Amino acid sequence: MAITLIILAISAILFVNGKIRSDLVALLALISLMVFGILTPTEALSGFSSSIVIMMIGLFVVGGGIFQTGLAKMISSKIMSLAGDSQTKLFFLLILVTSGIGGFVSNTGTVALMLPIVVSLAMSSNTNPSKFLMPLAFASSLGGMMTLIGTPPNLVINETLIDAGYKGLSFFSFLPVGIICVVVGTLLLFPLSKMFLTKGDKSKENTKKTGGKSLKELANEYQLAQNLFRIRVKPDSLLIDKTLQELNITQKYNISILEVRRKLNSKKPFLKTINQKVAGPETVIKENDVLYILGSFESVREFIEENRLNWIDTHQTEESGPTFSGKLMFDEIGIAEVVLMSNSKLVNQPIKSSGFREKYNINILGIQRHKQYILQNLGNEKMHAGDVLLVQGEWHDIARLNDEQSEWVVVGQPLAEASKVTLDYKAPLAAIIMIAMVVCMAFDSIPIAPVTSVMIAAVLMVLTGCFRNMEEAYKTINWQSIVLIGAMLPMSVALEKTGAAVMISNGFVNGLGGYGPTILLAGIYFGTSLLTLFISNTATAVLFAPIALYAAKEMGVSPYPFLFAVTVAASMCFASPFATPPNALVMSAGRYTFMDYIKVGLPLQIIMGIVMVLMLPLIFPF
Repeated sequence: MAITLIILAISAILFVNGKIRSDLVALLALISLMVFGILTPTEALSGFSSSIVIMMIGLFVVGGGIFQTGLAKMISSKIMSLAGDSQTKLFFLLILVTSGIGGFVSNTGTVALMLPIVVSLAMSSNTNPSKFLMPLAFASSLGGMMTLIGTPPNLVINETLIDAGYKGLSFFSFLPVGIICVVVGTLLLFPLSKMFLTKGDKSKENTKKTGGKSLKELANEYQLAQNLFRIRVKPDSLLIDKTLQELNITQKYNISILEVRRKLNSKKPFLKTINQKVAGPETVIKENDVLYILGSFESVREFIEENRLNWIDTHQTEESGPTFSGKLMFDEIGIAEVVLMSNSKLVNQPIKSSGFREKYNINILGIQRHKQYILQNLGNEKMHAGDVLLVQGEWHDIARLNDEQSEWVVVGQPLAEASKVTLDYKAPLAAIIMIAMVVCMAFDSIPIAPVTSVMIAAVLMVLTGCFRNMEEAYKTINWQSIVLIGAMLPMSVALEKTGAAVMISNGFVNGLGGYGPTILLAGIYFGTSLLTLFISNTATAVLFAPIALYAAKEMGVSPYPFLFAVTVAASMCFASPFATPPNALVMSAGRYTFMDYIKVGLPLQIIMGIVMVLMLPLIFPF
C-alpha cells in the first residue's frame, strides 16, 4: 500500500510540475506498479482495452468528421450570427451554442472548433477575444455534463458503477445535473468575465498574421476571379473527343485551361455531382464539360468563337468581359506559392518549357516579381531567380513539389492547407451519422452498447468519405489523452488491490461520516475538486471514483450521488489552466495569466460546488 501511495504522490508532483509530459508520467507510474509487482502486466495494460479508452478514440474520430465536413462550423456560425451587434447576445449565444455542442462532442474538440469562430466574431465586433475565450472553455465543460459522452469523467463513473454490479447510466442520466451546471455557470460567468476579462478592445493587435496566406487571400492577390472564365462545351463543338495536347490551345490562343468539370450521373445522395480535375495534356474534352480558362478576355472570346463554345458567366460589356460568378473550389484542387532558387534550372526558361504540367500535373497561374504581378501571356514569360510562382493542382501533386527543394521552395504546407478545406457536401451525411449514434446511445431499447455505437459511427465517418483518407481520421485523435487515461485507469486497480482505496474511503467515512451523508458528499466533492487543480480531471476521476464508491458502501447509502459528485467536481475545475484541456487551449489565444483563471474560475468553482452538494441528493437520493 505504501509503495502505491508513494507512486501516486510522485505522479501528482510531476503532473503539477509540468516539466515531464503528463502521458509520460502516467506511463512511468504504470511501469513502476509492474516493476514492484503491485500489478500484473495483464492488470496494468487493462486500461488500454477499457471501453472508456475505445469510446474516447471513436469520439475523437466522430468529432473530427463533424469538423472536417464543416457541419459544426455551419451550425455555429448560423446561430451566432443571430447576435448581431450586441455583445451581451453574443456572450449568451456563445455559451448556449458551445454548451450544446459540448454535450455531444468532446469538450476539447468543441473548443478547437469554436475558438477560430469566436476570435473572428470578436474581431468583427472590435472586441478583445479574451472577453469570450475563457467563457468558451468553461462552457464546453459545463455542456459536457449533459450527456454520457460529453466529458471523460462521465464515462469513468459509469464504468465504475457497472464494474461494481450497479446499473449503468443512460445517455441522458446526466441531463438534470448538466442543465443546473449550464444555468448556474452562465449566470456567474457573465458578471465575472465582465469584471475580470475586460482588458480593452485590442482587436487590432490580434489581427497580425501568424502564418501564411489563406487560399482566399492568394486568390484575391493574384486576381484569379478577374482573369478566370467559365466556358461550356456545346454538342457541336470542335473540341469534343480531343485531348488538350492535340488541340494545342495554350500555344494557339495564349490561354490556359486549368480545370475540367464534368457532371456525374451518380444518383446516390451525399456524393459529389461534379467531377473536378486538373487539365492535363491527356485530358479529353466531352460534351457539356465546363472549362475553367485563365487568360485575357479577347483571347478567350476568340477561342470561344472559333470552337463553338458558350459563355457561362453573364456579360457586363463587350469591353470588360463577363464577371466570374462561380465558386473557387479547393477541396480537391488547391493553389500555393513556389519561390524559385537562384540555382534553379528553370531560371531564364519560359513558363511553357518549365515541365510543371508534364512532370507534376501542375499549372502556373501567375508570377509575382518585385511586387509586380504577371498574370497574362505567361507561356513565353521567362522565369527569374526569386520569382514567386502561383501554382495550381491537386493537393498531393502540390505537396510533391517539396521533393525538389534545391530548385524551389514551396511556401507554407499544402497538405495542412488542404486539411483546412471542409468537405461541405458531406455535412448532411455527417449529421445523419452523429444523430444515429446519439439515438442508439440515448435509448436503452436499442440493443447496441454505447461503445459499439461510437465505433460504428467512427468507422462510417471514414467509409462514407467524411475524411479524405484514414490518415486524417487518425490525426483527429488526441493520443496524449488516450495514453494518459489508459495508463492511469489501472491506478484505481492498484488502489483497490492494495487496500489504499478502502483506507482513504474509511478516512472520509470516519472523519466526515458521523456528520451525515451530505457532509461526506461535500468532502468527496471538494477533495476531488482540490486534486483536479493539480492533475488532469480524468486522472482525478479515475482515482476518486472507487473511493467514493467504497465510502457510500461503508455508510450504506446509494453510490450514485457520490459518483456524480466525483464527475462534476472533476469537470467543473476552472481555477487552473492545466486542469482540463479546454482551459489550456485558450490560454495563449486569450493571453491569459494564471491569475485570470483564479479570478474568474475560483469563485465559479466554489459556488458550483456548494450548489451541487445541495442539489445532487435531490436528483439522486441517498
